[in-house]
Parts: sequence; structure tokens; C-alpha cells
Amino acid sequence: MTELTLSKETIKQLLQGDMHEPRSVLGFHEARKRNKQRVWIVRVLEPEAKKVSLFWEDETERKPKPLKQIHQEGLFELRIQPRTELKPYRLIIIYKDGNEHIRHDPYYFSTQLTEYDQFLFAEGNHHRFYQKLGAHPLELDSVAGTLFAVWAPNAKRVSVVGDFNHWDGRKHPMHTLGSSGIWELFVPEVSAGMIYKYEIKTGKNAISLKSDPVGFSMEKRPSTASVVTELNGFQWSDQKWLEERENRDPLMQPINIYEVHLGSWQRIPEEDDRSCTYPELADRLIPYAKEMGYTHLELMPIAEHPFDGSWGYQVLGYFAPTSRFGSPHEFMEFVDRCHASGLGVILDWVPGHFPKDAHGLAQFDGTALYEHEDPRKGEHKEWGTLIFNYERNEIRNFLISNALFWFDEYHIDGIRVDAVASMLYLDYGREDGEWVKNRYGGRENIGAIDFLRQLHETLFHYHPGVLSIAEESTAWGGVSHPTYTGGLGFNLKWNMGWMNDTLRYMEKDPVHRKYDHHLITFSLMYAFTENFMLPLSHDEVVHGKRSMLNKMPGDEWQKFAGLRLYLAFQMAHPGKQMIFMGMEFGQWDEWNEARSLDWHLTQFPDHKKLQECVRILNHFYLSKPALYTNDFHWTGFQWIDHHDQDNSILSFIRRGADDISDPDLVFIFNFTPVPRDNYLMGFPESGPYCKLLDTDDPHFGGSGYNSQEQIKTISQTWQGQPHRGAVDVPPLGCLVFEKIV
Repeated sequence: MTELTLSKETIKQLLQGDMHEPRSVLGFHEARKRNKQRVWIVRVLEPEAKKVSLFWEDETERKPKPLKQIHQEGLFELRIQPRTELKPYRLIIIYKDGNEHIRHDPYYFSTQLTEYDQFLFAEGNHHRFYQKLGAHPLELDSVAGTLFAVWAPNAKRVSVVGDFNHWDGRKHPMHTLGSSGIWELFVPEVSAGMIYKYEIKTGKNAISLKSDPVGFSMEKRPSTASVVTELNGFQWSDQKWLEERENRDPLMQPINIYEVHLGSWQRIPEEDDRSCTYPELADRLIPYAKEMGYTHLELMPIAEHPFDGSWGYQVLGYFAPTSRFGSPHEFMEFVDRCHASGLGVILDWVPGHFPKDAHGLAQFDGTALYEHEDPRKGEHKEWGTLIFNYERNEIRNFLISNALFWFDEYHIDGIRVDAVASMLYLDYGREDGEWVKNRYGGRENIGAIDFLRQLHETLFHYHPGVLSIAEESTAWGGVSHPTYTGGLGFNLKWNMGWMNDTLRYMEKDPVHRKYDHHLITFSLMYAFTENFMLPLSHDEVVHGKRSMLNKMPGDEWQKFAGLRLYLAFQMAHPGKQMIFMGMEFGQWDEWNEARSLDWHLTQFPDHKKLQECVRILNHFYLSKPALYTNDFHWTGFQWIDHHDQDNSILSFIRRGADDISDPDLVFIFNFTPVPRDNYLMGFPESGPYCKLLDTDDPHFGGSGYNSQEQIKTISQTWQGQPHRGAVDVPPLGCLVFEKIV
């Protein structure tokens, strides 16, 4: 039962926007008079209204009942005898300017989030809380509308505002749910496609407009409102793909990733050089990646972000695929078509930091809610971003639910977690005195470590067979080890050491490479300490680092030969692999997010042949289990010779897993432009061996120096192997051999 007559203090709180529970005053209520007779009370707050009436849509009572104005600022009330049946009613509102509006009363409807929802969220274990927070079109009591819910525990008031209420925060103040800090309101007649924000009155009485942290779509930049979105309704066709994914070990599968920035992969020059849409990318990118032999597309962050120059790594809409390229359903179709073509989809995911934009997460309810209050814990000054407070249950819940959301709703196959090192270390990018030690006096971010472990235990529980890849550049141990062994739980880690060392080596003039031979061999000292991925990412072709082709020394022929050689070395090295778009055809210029890749280069023979070489390398990789079934154990690799630094020649063997009968592969690499005739190398078995691949093939733009289709071996120990053979080693080339059975 509610109070029959409102106190002056209650009315004051309501009108000033200081009431946490407006549903306790507004809307429908049942009360008792002193004589214990029941009475129904309906109260409406409608600023600028001159008259408010109420009616039920039934046959017996069509005549509107006028409400009495009990306060000049727009508070109206009606007392009536109880009806036989309670149903939603409508309000007829006549404004002072003469306009009339008919709508259902949002405060008629009871709150929808249960106490159990609130408990799980506060505990940090409401794994799919995105199903409860955000904006959800639905029907309550046969009335269509949208249920809004947002977490803002320190706000004095939260209102949902949009075109539907003229952005007037007085009209739809939300109702707080206990001590959870969650505010909720069902607004009838608000439907998919309408834009909205939350108007938040802070503890200091400041008013701010915020986008929805759990909004499923946002306006296209530079506009910043959230968009009410219906995610249901898309007809997926990838059930077989998902079932097969769940039942296989991804670490024993080929993983050959094509990293893509959707906004610049290919543009439409005849239409003002615009980016492709999700459907256009499905038509163009998917068949290209499949033909080229890639297994996965890794999309640089597509979660909504305000600034193109951030490349997507400064996210504001964590639950919204960017509207730059189309709608959420169009992105679902893109993923579905990837799966139909046999391509996995990996998203770059950014749980490490977020930007300070006024409409975003920063100071969301007037306090450091998502971030730390102390800038020594909560700010990356070099990036101009804020750090999530992983010590809060609700923040861990927000991020874990967000990761699950992309797998649940968009059927993605993996996440590449950005900037893990910045999450793990409290002193990352900070000088002495600019950071705070943990409770044990160390530099490790205990909250972030706990978060990552909880993330992976949750993620792999619901979605076995998916990928979680760490972009982590330090010597932190056990990044890709299971949490039950003390690891962080990722199943792959970027091998930044391999990338840095080998690129330093490849950029050297070949005549000097012998003095730094260790750069090309050192990675095998630690190759099996983690489950490594070999990344050649966008970060290596920006900010003056030059394109991958331009990193190669020498004349133009040597540059192309060097890149073919390097990509063959990446394919042969233990570990999964990734390259960034444009490397496969030899982009000359650095990558620029504001323009298309230089696809016109593929009309020139050298670039076309490089592209063909990469295609053949990729399909060769896919066809040889020795290259992917045993990447993470020393039994999958054996040196033949890594001591010939004077000639800058390497040779080794790749072997598959124990239960794989595929033959061993023998590789030899020459990192100088000097060919070597009759070069003696060891072989593990008696011959003959056939040549499977030659990056110096004229078909790829090479010299065709090696004309040996077979290598005959003799039984004589050489380079630690029981047999030897003579090989004509091409300049800046890689040869691959397999024993003829």
C-alpha cells in the first residue's frame, strides 16, 4: 500500500529530481482510506501539461477521467474506486501550447530485474547481464515498449531521454533497484530505431548526458546517442560450424590469420571514396581471404568508437558493432557468411582502457565508476585513456559479459585481447612515483590477473573450442597456460620477441646478417614455453616503420625475394601465424586508416607474383599437418643446422603430432642473395626427397636457380642427421623437401 497523501518533502524530492524510486510515487498505486476502504491512485508528472486525463481501452469505460493537478510544476493525481480488473491505461496529455499526446503510463509497469539478477551482478557473476541491462524492446501486459536499465550507483537521478520525450529529463526518471545501483524503467511506445541517452544528475547536482554502456547500437559518428536495437530475428545458418568448433582442439588446427581494418581494406572511389559496408565486405573480403588460403579474419576493433584515428582501440560502445559499415544484423550476416565459407572470425577486444569522451564511461555517474579514482592507478597518460577498475565485481562482470556477448550474439570464433601487458603491470608506462604498489608491495596488477583468469574460466565453459589470444610483450610466465596451473588462461600468445628479432634481422644488409645470426635463431630457445602466435601486425607498418616490403634491404628484386623468404620462414616456424592486410601483395607505402590499400599494385607483375607466392604458401600450410598439429611441443621441430652463420643458411625439420602419419618436412633457408651450389645438408632418412616448394620459383618472381626436382641422399652422418644430400640453394630463397614414399 502507498501513502494516500504525498508529503511536501516527497513532492519536493520528486520535482527536484532527487528521488531514487519515482515508481513509489508515480503511476498506479493502491491505498486505503481511514475507513479501510480501498482506493486506486494514479499520479503523473508531466511538466508543461495543462490537463491530463486517463482512460482504459475497454467497452465499459471509454470516457476519459481527468486527473487533478496537485502541483503547478506538472504533478497530477486521480483517485478512483477499484475496477474489477487491473489493466494498462492510457493518458491523454494536453500541453500548454495546445499540443495533445496519448501514451501509456511507464510507471504503471512493475520493475523487471529480479533480486537474483541484482545479487549476481553485485557478486560479479551475472555472466549474461547484457540481457538485462541496456535497452530491450519487449511487451509487458500486451503493451509494446522498451525496458531500459543502467548501472549508476552514485547518481541522484537517472532519466532516459530521447526524441520520444524531447530530451527532457523530467519526464522519464528511472527507478533504482535496492542497493544494486541499477536504475530501470519500461517506456511504452519506444521501439527499435529510436535514439536515446541517459541524463544523469550527479551527487554534486551536475547534469550529464551519457550513451548507454550496454547499448547494442550507436549513431554514426560524430553523433553519439545510443539506438534502441532488436538483436533477435536474424536467421543463422552456421549451426554445423558451431558444433564442429565446440568439438575440436584449436591448437591442433591450422590457424593462418588475415588481420583487417574494415574501413581501409578496400574503398569505393567512385562514391566519394567511402568504406565498404558489411554486405559489400562479405561479397569482396570473404572470397578473397578464402582464395588466399587464410583460416581466420581478425578484425581490428569494430566495437563503436568515436575517433577513426584510434583504429578502434578507444572504445565507447562495447556492445555495439560500429555503425560505420551497417547495422548489427548486417554484421551478423557477415559472420554467418564467413562461417559458410569456412572462415573463422576473431575480434580485437579492448578491456584494458577506454577514452575520456564526455558521453562515455568516464565519470559515468559523477564518480570514478568504471575507472580508478587515483590517476596513478586509473590513467594511461601516453594514450589519454582511463583504466578499468578490475577490483570491482561489477566491472569484471561488465567486461566478462561483454566478451560472452560477442560469442553469444555474433557467433565470433575468438578474441585477440589488446594491450595485456598494460593490464598486468601497475607501473606500465609510468615512472617512479607515478604508480601504486599492490598489497604485497609488487608491481603486478592483482585485480587484472584475477579478471583474466575469471574471463577464461567463464568463456571456455560456455564456448569450448574458441580462441583467446593475448597481445602480450613481456616475459610474464604462463600467459597461455590453463588457470588451474596458475596461468592466465589464454590459449595463444603473440610472440613479440620473434617478431622484433626477426624483423631486425631481415632489415639488415645481408652482408651483415652473419654478425647477428642469433636474431633469426633465438626464438627456438623459448618457442615451446607458451602457445605462440607469430604476428606481423598493423603496428609494424605504421609510424615511420615502413611497409613490410620496404623493410627488406637491397634493390627491388631483393626486396620481393626477401619478403617471400621471410613469409616462408614464418610459415615454417613453430606457432600459429598472422599477417596484416597489404603485406601479401607488397604494399609500398605504410598503412593509412583513411584510405584504401593500394590494390592497383596487383596489376604489376612483381606484386601479382608475390601475391601468388603467398597464396601458395598459405595453401601449402593448410595441406601439411606437420606445420600445425604439433606447434607447441619440441617434438614438432628439429634443427638440422643453425650454425652456418657465415653463409646465413638455416635448415630444420617440422614434424606432426604423434598420431599424425604425415611425412616430415625438411626446410632450408638462404638469407643472402648469394646462391650456394652443391650445399651439403643433413636429411633424417634415406632418399630420395622431392622438392615441394621453392620461393625462388620464376612463377613467384624468383630466379629459378634451383632446378633439382629430387635430392638423392647417401647414408652418411651430416649435421647430426644419418643421411646427407647436395642442394643448390637459391639466393634469398626457401626450399621445402619431403621424402618420396
